Amino acid sequence: MSHSKIPPGFYKITRRDNFFQERVYDAYKAKGKLHEPTVCPECNAVYHQGRWQWLAAPADAHQETCPACHRIQDHYPAGFLTLQGAFFLAHREEIMHLVHNEEKHQRAEHPLKRIMGIEEANDSTLITTTDIHLARGMGEAIHHAYQGELEFHYNSDENLLRVNWSR
Repeated sequence: MSHSKIPPGFYKITRRDNFFQERVYDAYKAKGKLHEPTVCPECNAVYHQGRWQWLAAPADAHQETCPACHRIQDHYPAGFLTLQGAFFLAHREEIMHLVHNEEKHQRAEHPLKRIMGIEEANDSTLITTTDIHLARGMGEAIHHAYQGELEFHYNSDENLLRVNWSR
């Protein structure tokens, strides 16, 4: 059998370092480029120069729901941040203030990074986000400010990140 034949369904890796980029399927990303400019009717974010931005929407812009609003409508978060522990309970208000500041900071540059919901329980708080990087950034900001234990659990099949912080 010749080694030069490639079986059906496989392809040759053409990079010199023999690494290849895995394909991550995300149902909420556009299948192709959108018409420019496109405005989201829900949040008024504008798709311009290949990405969603906070710009003034032109009058003749196409209309399409952005991926963040689509996730919110479907109640399908990409990131989960769980905050718990005795220290968290004692300092809940200031930690939540830090969470909201981190979201504001990220959202200013990246309209698709948003908090979807906050569920308060007696001993913990669950924050859901539209983006895995926002959940990670909020967890890292809390860990940087208050130390404690920070854990990440990433599911590549679902493009889903669970972040747990406790102290």
